[in-house]
This record gives sequence, structure tokens and C-alpha cells, in this order.
Amino acid sequence: MEADIEELTSRGRRESEDSHTSKAHWRSLFAFTSRSHAVPLCLALALSAASGAVTPVLSYLLGKVFGCFTDFGAGKYDGAELVKKVSKYGIGLTGLGAGSGLLHTGYFGLWLVFGELQAKCARDSLFAGMLEKDMEWYDMRKDGIEALIQRLQTQIRELQMATAQPLGYAIQSVITACAALGLAMYTAWDLTLITIATIPFSIIILGRISAKMQPNIDAQAEELSKASKLASNALQAIDTVKSFNGQDFESWQYAKAIQRAAGKYLSQAMANALQIGFTRFVTQSMFFQGFWYGSHLVIKGKKDPAEVLTAFWSCLMALQAVEQILPQMLVLEKGRAAGATLQAILTQMGRRRRVFMTGHLKPEFCEGDIEVRNVSFCYPSRPDQRALVDASFFFPAGEISFVIGKSGSGKSTLSNLLMRFYEPVKGELFIDGHAIQTLDIGWLRNNITLVQQQSVLFNETIFKNIAFGRRDWKRVRREEVKCSINIAFLQDTINDLPRGLDTVVGTGGNAMSGGQRQRVAMARARLRDTPILILDEATSALDHISKDMVMRAVREWRRGKTTIIITHDLSQIEDHEYAYILDKGVVVQEGYRYALEKGSAGPLAAPRRPSITYPPVKRSSRLPPRTRKQSTATIGSLSQGSVISVGSVDSMDIQYQPRPRSVFVPAIFSPTLGNLGDNRRSRFDPFVSPAATGAFAMHRLSTGPSLFGSTVVGSPQAPEGTDSMAEWPLLPRRGERMRDLSMVNELHQSASDIGRVSAEERGPRSVRRQSRLIPLKTVKKPLPESPMDVGGRSGGPVKKRSVASIKKILLTVWPTLSWKHRSLLLCGFLAAGLHAAATPIFSWVFSKLLATFFLPINRSQEALKWSLSVLAVGIGDAIAVYFMHYLLEACAQAWVDSLRTEAMKRIIEQPRAWFDRDKNGVCKLMECLDRNPEEMRNLVGRFAGFMFVVFVMLLMALIWSLVVCWKLTLVGLASAPFIYAVTRSYQAVSATWEGKSNDAGTAAATIFTETFGNVRTVRALTLEAYLHEKYLKSTENAFKVGIRRSLYSSIFYGISDSGIVFATALIFYYGAVLASSRAFSVENIIQVFSMLLFSIANANAILSFIPQINSSCATATRLLRLANLPYQTSHEHTGHLRIPSIGAIAFNNVNFIYPSRPTGSVLNNLTLVLPPSTGIALVGASGSGKSTITSLILGLYPPTSGSLTFNSVPIGDLHLPSLRSFIAVVSQTPQIFATSIALNIAYALPERSTLASRVAIERAAAIAGIHEFVTSLPRGYQTLIGEGGTGLSGGQAQRVAIARAVARQPLLLILDEATSGLDGENAKGIRELVKRLVGAGIGVLMVTHDREMMSACQDVVVLKDGAVAERGNFHDLVQRKGGELRRLLGQK
Repeated sequence: MEADIEELTSRGRRESEDSHTSKAHWRSLFAFTSRSHAVPLCLALALSAASGAVTPVLSYLLGKVFGCFTDFGAGKYDGAELVKKVSKYGIGLTGLGAGSGLLHTGYFGLWLVFGELQAKCARDSLFAGMLEKDMEWYDMRKDGIEALIQRLQTQIRELQMATAQPLGYAIQSVITACAALGLAMYTAWDLTLITIATIPFSIIILGRISAKMQPNIDAQAEELSKASKLASNALQAIDTVKSFNGQDFESWQYAKAIQRAAGKYLSQAMANALQIGFTRFVTQSMFFQGFWYGSHLVIKGKKDPAEVLTAFWSCLMALQAVEQILPQMLVLEKGRAAGATLQAILTQMGRRRRVFMTGHLKPEFCEGDIEVRNVSFCYPSRPDQRALVDASFFFPAGEISFVIGKSGSGKSTLSNLLMRFYEPVKGELFIDGHAIQTLDIGWLRNNITLVQQQSVLFNETIFKNIAFGRRDWKRVRREEVKCSINIAFLQDTINDLPRGLDTVVGTGGNAMSGGQRQRVAMARARLRDTPILILDEATSALDHISKDMVMRAVREWRRGKTTIIITHDLSQIEDHEYAYILDKGVVVQEGYRYALEKGSAGPLAAPRRPSITYPPVKRSSRLPPRTRKQSTATIGSLSQGSVISVGSVDSMDIQYQPRPRSVFVPAIFSPTLGNLGDNRRSRFDPFVSPAATGAFAMHRLSTGPSLFGSTVVGSPQAPEGTDSMAEWPLLPRRGERMRDLSMVNELHQSASDIGRVSAEERGPRSVRRQSRLIPLKTVKKPLPESPMDVGGRSGGPVKKRSVASIKKILLTVWPTLSWKHRSLLLCGFLAAGLHAAATPIFSWVFSKLLATFFLPINRSQEALKWSLSVLAVGIGDAIAVYFMHYLLEACAQAWVDSLRTEAMKRIIEQPRAWFDRDKNGVCKLMECLDRNPEEMRNLVGRFAGFMFVVFVMLLMALIWSLVVCWKLTLVGLASAPFIYAVTRSYQAVSATWEGKSNDAGTAAATIFTETFGNVRTVRALTLEAYLHEKYLKSTENAFKVGIRRSLYSSIFYGISDSGIVFATALIFYYGAVLASSRAFSVENIIQVFSMLLFSIANANAILSFIPQINSSCATATRLLRLANLPYQTSHEHTGHLRIPSIGAIAFNNVNFIYPSRPTGSVLNNLTLVLPPSTGIALVGASGSGKSTITSLILGLYPPTSGSLTFNSVPIGDLHLPSLRSFIAVVSQTPQIFATSIALNIAYALPERSTLASRVAIERAAAIAGIHEFVTSLPRGYQTLIGEGGTGLSGGQAQRVAIARAVARQPLLLILDEATSGLDGENAKGIRELVKRLVGAGIGVLMVTHDREMMSACQDVVVLKDGAVAERGNFHDLVQRKGGELRRLLGQK
């Protein structure tokens, strides 16, 4: 067994590391290229080669034209001959422009198509591959499946961007460089070799720089994945975050994760800037050696000036082609890293396809006999802990059997193994005598239905969610669904919905209560009607009468069919029903209920002594003959004479030693509680994670006055039994409590931003983000609505899609940055200005260099002088280029980081109703926070500087050209309107289709997330085929949109490119006319040629960036909308009054309607007073408004009408963060954060508070009954749980949530079905907790369906249809004839 566990551990460790150890090669860009892609790829390569050859032809023609002007200046022919020759070459340029337009149209469109093909193939392959993976693979993801999903979507996008236009542009540039060098070698091989002599050395240096980029790209992806996990956790648990005042803590730790990722990106940016600057220097230094040697060849008569110019111009264009690749290098590097990672994940999936998934046996019938024989199992995330230990069960066909046990005893593990989510480490499972691994997986899951406690619904209608129960769900009739609804007693709920069965339940079914979701799941199971049914706490959220009615209906429905019911509710077991009792993965008892009740031990026996010896249980009546002897021996060896200690809180209903009433905590934690855990210090300390260092205020920050400076309403009212507070070791004396509160309020008052960190964490400057974010009103026109309306307004759906202009987006940069980064931004643009000025200066020096070819004397000296001048300009230009790129990238990173942080801060400050809208779903928000900023950063880091350079360059060239030769300049400007109109049309078309393409990709990503975020339910219902088909349709639609984008964008791109060549031909022709007329000197005309041509070439380069610019603008629009959401303007921030105690909570004629369900009223004229320091139970049928009341008390929603007061103060006037600090809540669905157990319990507590100390956390865990389990873990309280960590059972997660609530020492504890996942003993502990809390003057509001929990409360409030039906003492209400409580409890 130990060997099996060790093998599982090493296997999981290897698998988890696999996806991070793949080295990225350039072939990784083609990782998803298949044979079907060969035709478009070959055509794209052919057109790239052809369009790349355009440049050498252009350089040849330019060389000839410049040769004509040089010969004319040297007096070799007259003006008429010059015009004739230039006209001939001008016609060639015109034809070249037309051909270039067609070639560029084809090449550009085909590369966009190729990028779409790669994205579609990657999406489809990953979806199919992940569908085939077992649950072990999902459990072993380092950062959890949610973070992995977001990372995959980002990497698919990065691969698509790299393999589209940037890859085509790079290949075209390489072909251009090769062709140009070939032409240069043909024209003047010796001059070419001298000119490019430094290239080999340069390639080595550039390769070394590039090698340093890849590790930083991988490290950045890892940090972004962690940040994504933090944000996703917070948004999914938004109720818990708000209830515990965790908004600032979540914003702070997200900001820290983003900062760490930013550091990795800046290393990439520095390397990329070094590449560009160095290449710039090498390119311009070629002029020194090239022209010096070229002049020497002309003087010696070995070459004429035309040949030298052609060869030199070809070398220059070759180097410029290489230089133009470098701005795309970061995109290509990210693309190949993404391709390598995605390929590694797919490879690892293929290598780790499990053998046990390949059964093919499909019996004609399924009788329903189930045998589990000596099975042991460990979860992959907890390989050192056995969930089942040599466990044996037999569930005969046609009978109802029960499995009971404490939380974490292995009950749900049994259902996971029967569904073949996992493979047992040891032992076998049989269905009708067939080994389970030999059965076809589809056949198995079509014959077993699993209904779990956390019922998952899909974002479809109620009808479709129920119809999913059938494999042929498309053929399901409404009459069949209605019959299934009856068994779950769901008809009344559906009748109250606005569209009945056609009502969409929302993402995860958030439009329905927990009980309603369970009813829908039960109706789905009824429609499915398989031979085997497993109910895993499937009715825990239902009220007693509904539960009783559903169970009766289940018994009637399942008569003669195999049914396994996993439950903590022993009342569901009838006398002649068989039950297995699990404890720590071992079957400790089994038998019929009537027999177990006669026994001396166990949860169904009467309490007799504190330690129990389990007697051997006869199995002959239950186990099949073939296993009876073997199993009896095994069980006997486990049970006979074995004494199981039950002195721990974590045991079941078998601890009977009475507890002293005067002590709040269990007896094992009294007098020596202060020394608790000293012997485990090494596995517990430090509590604070590296990301949480520093004195950070984890409570909500306030814009209002502090406690001592605000109006204090009311006075502290000491409840009866206040003296008993001294008996609670966890509860500080009143003075200590007020000190803690004053500390919290000081933090509220003093902090005004994301969070408070220590001086070491802040560094030299503390940046206030809020004041630097540009509000939308500073822009002349507001940013247009995005397709995902992320505003806080409650308007209708957005009908028209629009993207903000780049000007409006860039206006947000300056206000967002700190003064440090503003200075860097100015320096960056100053460097860009110097770089822009270098081109006209270079053009002037270049013209002087050209003029040396027709100088009669001192030709060599002049050539050397101007060559050295070119070298000096090149050095200065290279330095300016480096600083321009690096500084602008640094400012761009600071900009998007600020917007990311601001967006996160504002998102979690939105009212709870905002999150109920589908358009504000977690998947869409995470896309905006995770992927969009990575594209948006390019606007400042790459495009803004480049556009500024082109603008300054054009302006300087224009002014200089006007001064030197105004006529030629004006003729050149004559073509500007045409070029501008074509370019703007191209930009508009590209922006429109880029937005549509992004929307289609987001739709596919949403389905991907819904599928694999709920993969257990998908597999249990065998919905893989349906969701796969749905996903393929969405990716096909995204592909079709991408094809149309490619078509329209490429047409305008080709027209724009050819227009610039036409303008060049026009400039040359008119220059020849001016030269022939002797109106201007040849030298001046050549100067204008050089300036205009270099400027036009740089302006033309912008065309290649337009698709990326449009994509960046579309993503920037979405993120800016989030970053400009209303901040602290909702009902949660209207009040500023602080009260010293909660006092009486009064509802006066309160009506409430959920904004997402405006047609159904949940509370109707509710009038209810909850006195302080009282234990009150809220009871009612599912959907009667119980949980809604708790949400209103916590201020998550404002009442629609009526008033809600605390201590006679309306909640709208109260400072909600202070109010929430008095309240702690445990929800029915416990939220576990992706961090350690210790930080989960101390969530959002100020680090310096005594409530967050080690001892306080252990005490809280002991009270919740989780301490013993935690200390049994290898890392104790430092064990990571949540996404990517150790998996917890439902009951264990609920106890962690209870410990989190108790640790706060609240004045009011809200328990919303907090015991639904707990076993009998732990539920009993919670009842004792309630009694002691009330005795200590602490109020308890309990939403429950459990009779025992009701009896533990002083007051019971029964709700019906959103109003109080009756109220009183539990025992009085139970005795009241015709009472609502009696009806709910099923008493006649």
C-alpha cells in the first residue's frame, strides 16, 4: 500500500511539472498546424516570398532612379533624357505598386487565416484532450483548474496573434532580406561583403539577448496565473469577501501579484529594447564601411555610382527588413512560448491517458448489483492520506442502501469511485459481477446517476437543465419534464418564475436558491431514471417537509431499483433499510437500522460510554456468497477487539462524556488552551504568507470619519448574562474588544487606497491609484459602450458595439501614472523625438554622402567625413531607440497595472446585484483582467512611441523639404488625402471586424470555462458530446468571423500599401521635371527624396500594426470601462454612522425583489424584530426568503421598499464596513480561498489583531471541530487548500468556514444551513456553540431546516411566501395545532 501511495505521489508530482518543462522552439509556432492547413500555409509562404521580393525590385528601381539623378548631376545627360529615364522607371514603380497591392492583399489575408486556423485547432484540441483526462489530472493542476482555464485562453490568444500577421511579416522580412542580399551580391559582391561584415557578430549578440527573454516570459506567465487565481477566487466568493470586509485585502494581494509579473515583463522589455537599439546601430554603421568602400570603388573606376547605390541600397533594405522584425519579436516570443506550453499540455495529456478509461464492455441490461471489494484510495492531492482503507460494500440490486459517517470519512469518495472519476489504489469494484474497469465508461455513467449536494446547473433554461438528464435530451417533451418536476415538488417555484420552464437560471444557477437548485437536480435525475442512483446529501438544502416528501417520492420511484443515499440525516433511514457506517475510511459498522439500534455503539445506538469497542458485524445477510468469507475476515480483523477513541471533536455521535457547562470550548482545550499547538510550531508558523507581509489593514477602508470622530448612535446595552463573557476564552473583555475595534476603525480612517503595507513593502513611494485614474468626464466624449456592459447602471442591453479611439484611450495614461513614471514617460517621448529627428538628419547626411559621387575633387575625403557623420548619427539614434522602447514599455506596464488594480478594486466594490448579471460573469471579468491588459499595453509600449516618431519625422521632413524644395514637397503632399482616406478606411474596417472576432472568441471561452469548471457534473450526466458540439459550433463561428475579418482587412491593407508606391513614383517623376528645368539643384532634390522616402517608409510600417492596434483598442475599451466603474457610490457606501453594538434588528414592511429577477417578489411586507443577544432560527420552505434576510442584514442588497434598522438606525445611514465587523456569516456553500488553512480562518483580519494570532486560530478551529484533522496533515495549518491545494470534503470545508466566523468574535453569528454538510457529532458541537454564544451575550441567527438546530434556539421565526407566518418558542410552535412549523416538520 505504501508503495502504491509513493508511486501516486511521484506520478502526480511529475505530471504537475510536465507542463512547465517544455523548451520553446520556433517550431512551437506551428505546434497546431495540421495537413489540412498545408494549402493556406503554402499559399501564404508563396505570397510572402513574392511580396518580399517586391522590396529588392523596389531597391533596384530606386538605385536606378538615384543613378539617373547622380549621372545628371555629373553632366552625363541632359534634362530631357533624365525625365525620359525616370519616367520609364516611374512606370515600373507604378506596375510594381499594383502588383505589390495584390500580393500584399493575398499574403496579409492568408496569414490572418492561418492565425485563425491555429487558434481553432488549439481550442478544439485542448477541449477534446481535456475531456479525455481523468479527475486526477484536474486535481494535480498546480494553481487549480480555474487558473489553468484562464491561462489557456490567454495563451491561445497569444499564439493566434503571433501566427497571424506578425509571423507573416517576419517571414516576408526574412525573404526580403535574403532577396536584397542576393541582389546586392549580384551587383557588387565585394561591396556587399564589406557592408555586411559585422552581421555574423551581430547575430551572436542578438541571439544571446533573445535567450534571456524566454525564462522571463515563462516566469511572467506563472505570476499572471497566480494573479488570475487570486482574482477568480475573490470574484467567485464575492459574498464572503464583502461580508468579511475583505475587499481591500483582495485588491492588495492582487496588486502585489501583478507587480511581481510586471518585474518579469520589464526584463523582457529591456532585452527587446537592447535588440532594437543594437540592430539600429549596426544598420546605420553599415553606411560608414559601405560608403567609404563604395566611394573607393567609384574613384578606382571599378564600379559606377548606380551599381554602388543599388548594392548599397539593397544591403540597407536587407538590414531594415531585419530591423522591422524586432518590434514584432516580443509578440513572436510570447507566441512560441504559448505554443510550447500548449503543446506540452497536450503531449502530457496524450502520454498520461489512463488505461482504466478504456473499457469496452456494454452489457445489454444493468441489474444494479454493486460490490466494492477491499478498496483503498488516496486523492492525488493528498497521497499520504487514505480516504478509504480496505473498504468493502455490497449494494444489492433493487434495494435502497445508506452510507453515513462523519465529514471526511470517505462517503463521497465511494460515489467518485463508482462514477469512475478516480481509479482505486487497491481493491476492485464490480457492477453486476463485471469489473468496473472493463465496462465502457459511457455505458457506466448512463446507468448511474449521481446527485451531489452542490447541484450544478448550466447557463440554460430550466427545461434544458432538466432535459440534460436524458442522453437524447433534444427529443425530451415538455410533458416528460413536467412529470419529473412533480417528484421534486418544483411546480410552484416554476409557476412563480416569469417564463416558467423557459427561465434561464444564470451562470451556475445563481438565479435560484440552493434548495431550488437541488430540486432541479432531483428532477433531472428522475427524468434520467437510471438503474443505479446515488444521492450524495442531495436534499440537505430542503426544509423538513420538502425533504420528507421528496424522500417518499424517491422511495416510490426507486422501488425495485438500486439506490445509494449518502447522508448525515439519520432520520431518513427506515427500520428495514441497510446502512454502512464509515469512520476515517473504514467500514466500522453495517446492518439494518433496527439491528444497529440494538447495538451497544455507533450513531444509531444509545449513548453508554465514552469509548467504544465495535463488535463484529455479521455480513451473511448482505454480502454475496463469493466474497462473504474473504470480506468477513477482513472486517473482522478491523473490528474485533479494536478500540476506537472518541475523545476528539472530530468523531461521530459516539462521544458521551458530558462537557462542563462553564467552559465554552471543548474540554480538551480548556485550562491548557494557551499552550495549544506549541509542539507543532514548525508546521504552523509563519501564518502570514509572503504576499501578506507588512501591516496591512485587511478590513474595509472608509471614506467617513473614525469611530471616535463620528456620530455614535445609541448606547451599549449590556445583555443579560454579560458576565458569562469572561467564561469564553476566545472572547476578549469589553475593553479589549473596543481596542480591537478602534484599531480597525483607525485603519478604516487612515487608509484610502488598495491597502496598507509596511514601509519595506511600499518602498520609497506610496502610490495613490484612485486619484490618478482619469474619469470619463475628462474626455470630450464618453467611451462608447462595449458589448459587455460592465457599468454599474441598470440599463437595458447594449444594442450597438463601439470601440474607443486610440486618442481617448491614450488620454488616460498621464493621469494614471505616478510622478516617477510620468517623468519616465516624458523621457521616453524625448528619446522618441530624438529618434524621429535622427531620420531627417540622417537623410540630409545621406544626401551629402550621395553627392560625393559627382564631386570633381576631394571625393574620398568628403566620403569619409560624411560616412563618419552617418556613424555618429547612428550611435545617437541607437541610444535614443533603446531608451524610447524601454521607457515606454515600463510606463505602459505601470499604466496597465494601475488600471488592472483599479479595475479589481472597483469591481469588488460594485453592489452585489451587479454580479448577478450574466454580462458581468466571472469568466468575462477575468478575461478583461487577465488577457486584455496584455494586449492593451502595446498601445503605449509599442504603438504610441512609433506613431509619435512618425508624426515628428513627417513634420520635420515636411518642414525641411518645404524649405529645401517646396514644389516637390507640395506634389508629394498631393497624394496625402488619398493615402489618408484609404488608411482610415482600413483602420475602421479592421477595428469593426477585430471587435467581432474578439466577441466570438469570448463566447467560445465562456463555454470552455463552463465545461471544465463543472467537469464532474458534465461527466456524471455524460454531457461531453453535447458541450463538445456546442463548443465546436462556437469555435467554428469564431473561425468564420475571423475569415471575414481577414478578407476585408487584407483588401484595404493591399490598397494602402500600393498607394504609397504610387506616391513614390509621382515624387520621382516630378523631381526629374524640376531637375531638368534647373529650378532646384540636384543635391536639394536628392535631399527631399531621401527625407520623403525615409519618412514614407516609416509611415508605411504603421499599416502592418493596424490590426494589432485595433485589437488593443477593443480590449482597452473593456478594461477602461471596468477601471472607471462607479466607486463607492452604491448603497453600501451611503452611510457613515458607526454604532457600538448591533442592538435590535428591525424589518418594517420590507419588500424585496432581486434585480436579476424583477418579476418575482421574495419578501412581502416583512415585519420582523430580531432582539440582540438572542438565538433565533429562521425556518421556512426553500425560496421563502430566509437567505435573503441574511443578505439584507449584511447589506449585500438594499430593501426594495420598507425600512431595515439596527439599534433604531436605518441601515442606509450606517457605515457598513463597521457594521459587518460585528457580524460573521457561514453560508450554506462554504467559500474556501486558495491559500493556507490558517489564512482561510484569519481571512481579512488585521495582521496585528490578537484575533489573528496562532493560538486564536487554533481555538477557532477547535470550536469548529476541524483542529484535529488539520494537525493530522503534514503541514498542519500551513496546508494549502482551495484551487490547486489539498481537497476538502464538504463537511471539512464547512467547518473551516465556521472557524473563520468564530475567529472574529462576532456580536452576531449568522449560520445559513451551516450544518448541512456536518455529521451528527459536529452538528451537535455547533448546537452547543449556539447555546454558549447566546449565554455569552452573542446573538445567533440560524437559517436551518434541522429540527435539533431549531430546538437549540430561543426563538423560531417561520417564514412563508416572504412574510412571517408564526413565531415563538420551538416547543410551543411544535405543539400548535395547524401551525406552519408543524407542517414543515411533517407532523400531523
